[in-house]
Amino acid sequence: MTGVKLNSGEGFESLLRRFNKQVQQERILAEVRRRKFYQKPSEERKKKEAVKRRKSAR
Repeated sequence: MTGVKLNSGEGFESLLRRFNKQVQQERILAEVRRRKFYQKPSEERKKKEAVKRRKSAR
């Protein structure tokens, strides 16, 4: 669970900015988008192989 503590004299905007940065670093939103729809294991495997092929082609 991601959480940030309010520092003394810190405004809400800076607290929210720190929280958003931490969420991005932990890749939480990317994981949520990935899990939005069920993907069969075979489809997931094919996708990973395609990514590997694209990276090795460079």
